[in-house]
Amino acid sequence: MAEFPETTHVSDASHTSVADLDIGHVDALQDAIKNQDGAAIRTLLADEHPAELADRFEQLSADDREALVELAPDVISPFLLAELEDEVVEDVLPLLQPGQITKAMEELDSDDAIQIFEELPAERRAEVLADMSEQDRKEIEDGFAFDEETAGRLMQREFVAAPEFWSVQQTIDHMRSQSKKSDDNLPDKFFDIYVIDAHFHPLGYLPLSTLMRSDPDRVLGDIMDTNLTVIKPELDQEDVAYLFEKYDLISAPVVDTDGRLSGMITVDDIVEIIQDEHTEDMLALAGVNEAGLVDTVTSTVTARAPWLFVNLLTAIAASFVISLFQSEIEKLVALAVLMPIVASMGGNTGTQALTVAIRALATRDLTPANTNRVIRREAFAAIVNGLIFAVVLGVITFVWFKSIDLALVIAAALVFNLFCAGLAGILVPLGLKKIGADPAVASTVFVTTVTDVVGFFAFLGLAAMFLL
Repeated sequence: MAEFPETTHVSDASHTSVADLDIGHVDALQDAIKNQDGAAIRTLLADEHPAELADRFEQLSADDREALVELAPDVISPFLLAELEDEVVEDVLPLLQPGQITKAMEELDSDDAIQIFEELPAERRAEVLADMSEQDRKEIEDGFAFDEETAGRLMQREFVAAPEFWSVQQTIDHMRSQSKKSDDNLPDKFFDIYVIDAHFHPLGYLPLSTLMRSDPDRVLGDIMDTNLTVIKPELDQEDVAYLFEKYDLISAPVVDTDGRLSGMITVDDIVEIIQDEHTEDMLALAGVNEAGLVDTVTSTVTARAPWLFVNLLTAIAASFVISLFQSEIEKLVALAVLMPIVASMGGNTGTQALTVAIRALATRDLTPANTNRVIRREAFAAIVNGLIFAVVLGVITFVWFKSIDLALVIAAALVFNLFCAGLAGILVPLGLKKIGADPAVASTVFVTTVTDVVGFFAFLGLAAMFLL
């Protein structure tokens, strides 16, 4: 079983912050690379937790990473590869020898090995697989039989299972005997023991804490917890994360199409998925992707430009609405001064409703059972906010331009636009979800279009009707 070196934590009372230490460490590492001093590199990276080592490594430039691998290839341990971001792993793997990659994949749990294998160039995969043992190769091939971002790809094939008639002592003795074998297939980390029947169907589970506290002669079937959450391999990883959060799981068994235990998923992987999904949704709302440390200007522009182009088209549509009332604006300059306020307030209202809706969809809080109630809530909330700020803006407009008619027009336009914005903020993501599109990616563009077009049209239209 893998053991990591003890980490040193810097107290908050220290005069030197953790960030300062990181900067100093990376600077020293860059100097060692510049001086081509492999021994200094090994000294700097010795006794580091793989997660901390990965942080240092990711802050280096691509050229420095390549030089480091050439000078000290032995510091690229299997556990470092497992901690690195995917895009960094993708850059590092071509620098390693096939044997080093094979060794890393054989030492890691199958889920981490599959994650590394995903980043290998297609032409090197066969070469690496050929060097692996039959069992490890089969685990990789079985994992790739499932789609990306599913439980089947995510799960690890190493787990601990025992028949229901075994005693606590037999189970402990079995685990100890397995750990002494050269082909030890116990997972590096596990929290539950799965109790199975003769056909390898899971019947329940036994937390390690319960096992260690139980009498050695107790039978597993008598003390197991039968409230088992079973996961199908084709389940999307986001749905898996939802189950872990809902049922407060630490681990969960994965079964095949015949209901046989085939793997498990542990909470450390789920934490990473929740973080990734949250980041993905947050960035998608802004129409961007994550600008990783290895991303170039070209890749960043390529990811962002399409959404900026869509935004340009919607802005042109809003400008076209304004052009329809060009003569009215020329007659009453105050319209040009005030109309951005209506669109801006509508945009913020729509964004508020949209953010709440996206979050509710992601956490499964927004369901067909409560959709109508949530729509009504957002609509009424938008109307109330509209009335409040209509009074405020109306008073300001009257004081500013000394026109009660103009104050009433902008107040009415504001109420109407905020109402439409609130509805758009909830209905647009629901509609996109219904047709199978990702609401986090496309909703912002549509909601912004609604608030701009409706805001300008309502304000200028009412002004044309009642002021001119």
